[in-house]
Amino acid sequence: MNVDDVIAAKIAAAARKAEQEKQRRQELAAARRRGLAYRHAAKLRRLAQSALDNTIPAASGT
Repeated sequence: MNVDDVIAAKIAAAARKAEQEKQRRQELAAARRRGLAYRHAAKLRRLAQSALDNTIPAASGT
């Protein structure tokens, strides 16, 4: 194994590491988007429910 082989191996390892990091960042970003969409949907459900609760008149005992 000569110097050129060692350098080529280091370059290949660095490229693999960079690709793995890129993949990890993409997966985290996708999870973040799913979580954000879930939180927004939950907020909209809560807002819709509170709007319904505020528009239904309370039953009176009379």
